[in-house]
Amino acid sequence: MRMRYLTTAQDIGELGFIKSLCEANGIACLFQDEHVSSLYPGVLDLCCQVMVDESEWERATTLISRLRLQIREVAPSS
Repeated sequence: MRMRYLTTAQDIGELGFIKSLCEANGIACLFQDEHVSSLYPGVLDLCCQVMVDESEWERATTLISRLRLQIREVAPSS
């Protein structure tokens, strides 16, 4: 299985959404530096990379872009 970079989670909440989305759609994924915040509090906000199987990359990219579009549509305007 060859893994390919998908995205970088900006915070714990986004990481949770991405995990749930991948699991619900049967997409295997790895999270690099997921537990860095245990060693260095606050660092996860900057560096948790999400990797998916190369064969699932296109589908995962589509799902992530839909997730981010929905978040923008729901976010309160300033």
